[in-house]
Amino acid sequence: MSGLSLVVPAAPYLDGYVAALRQGWSPNTLRDVSGEYLAAIAADPDAFLRGLTQPGGTISLGDGRVVPRLPGLVRWLWDGDFCGTVSLRYVPGTEELPSYVEGHIGYAVVPWKRRLGYATQALREILPHAADAGLRHVDLTCDDDNRPSQKVIEANGGTLVSRAPDDLRPGKEKLLFRIILAP
Repeated sequence: MSGLSLVVPAAPYLDGYVAALRQGWSPNTLRDVSGEYLAAIAADPDAFLRGLTQPGGTISLGDGRVVPRLPGLVRWLWDGDFCGTVSLRYVPGTEELPSYVEGHIGYAVVPWKRRLGYATQALREILPHAADAGLRHVDLTCDDDNRPSQKVIEANGGTLVSRAPDDLRPGKEKLLFRIILAP
């Protein structure tokens, strides 16, 4: 395995993050936020980084709603260059999530760093943080035709819990996987 690390988003890594956004990569797998994030970084890079690392605040959804940001953490994948993101989000005291959150953990690897095992490693390394937050299990979703993501989840102990129609992709399904952290 490479020298992949999960790092706290910070100024020394920001140029790599910006370069990935400029190449059209988006850390949000539901909608392209690259332009929005580039504008925010250009306006105030320190505020952008604080928004990723400090609790509280709000987030804007693709449908225009502004909702409370859940507790959690964001880490950037770094192997000497920016490789992607992994994030954990949760509601303290429960495994339940609000309807606007598809899963406890999300990850996105830049296209030129895929197929290197980075997503599998990032998921594995963030699971202890979920357990430390008191979660007994985490739920993750992925598209029915995203076999690489399914393999990442399965490699970390995930089992398929359900299939549901994907509201954003008619005729497709969203898969829900669960990884048990504690009995």
